[in-house]
Amino acid sequence: QAASPQHPVTVRCQEAQLVVTVHRDLFGTGRLVRAAELSLGPAACAAASAADSAVTFVAGLHECGSTLRLTPATLVYSTVLNYNPAPAGNPLIIRTGPAVVPIECHYPRRENVSSNAIKPTWVPFHSTLSSEETLAFSLRLMDDDWSAERPSNVFQLGEVLHFQAGVDAENHAPLRLFVDSCVATPSPDRNSFPQYSFIDFSGCLVDGQLDDATSTFISPRPRQDVLQFVVDAFKFTGNSSNLIYIACHLKVTLADQAPDPLNKACSFDKARSLWAPVEGTRDICSCCEVRNCDSAA
Repeated sequence: QAASPQHPVTVRCQEAQLVVTVHRDLFGTGRLVRAAELSLGPAACAAASAADSAVTFVAGLHECGSTLRLTPATLVYSTVLNYNPAPAGNPLIIRTGPAVVPIECHYPRRENVSSNAIKPTWVPFHSTLSSEETLAFSLRLMDDDWSAERPSNVFQLGEVLHFQAGVDAENHAPLRLFVDSCVATPSPDRNSFPQYSFIDFSGCLVDGQLDDATSTFISPRPRQDVLQFVVDAFKFTGNSSNLIYIACHLKVTLADQAPDPLNKACSFDKARSLWAPVEGTRDICSCCEVRNCDSAA
């Protein structure tokens, strides 16, 4: 379909590249976005062309910081469309907020070619199932002193949200919990638009880089299977609803496994202008700065 107010972003997945067309009335409000406010991928590639009604991006599947994920049946190339509005008129105010639109191209896998012998790593089904059943993940809003779950989920701008992620791993080897990503949306659908990823890139609390934010992971942890973090309250600019839905992806590793770029909890230290991990060496957080941690593993 051609990009239109009903379908403001369209993607064509070609053999070796993708073509993204963005209708300039991106939010359906009649306020046209500028081509300079749009970019593609973590590398922030510029548009290939711009017209009165649409902006077009053309990029190779491996370009602009895109990532590749393999499933048993498909190759999935993932990237994002970034919208970063610039102040218009009065620089003290903005009429719209930044947005990130996830983009994926799926291709069928027809062959599996390898120069190395394949070593099976499977374990009996029953033992796998029993271990999975004992992992109960949780994500709770806590009181300011972390002593109990917060009885209300109503906040005022200027307050701080206290999150506690945990896993109940009864009868399991000791585990260390990580928060891989967290995205906020104005509706229960985590893929809805607009959306704001405040934890991204396998454990980077990117919200803490903003000038008006104090968001951070709490260090040290209370336990290896618990991770706490704070995020300054926010709302979506220009959205009439005051509701925000938050979905987070939690994961675990064995507690004796050293943290790495894909398994980490990194906060931005404004005083020293650097990324710091809750545990592990500082170099595991360096990929947070370039906003691409898949290639660092």
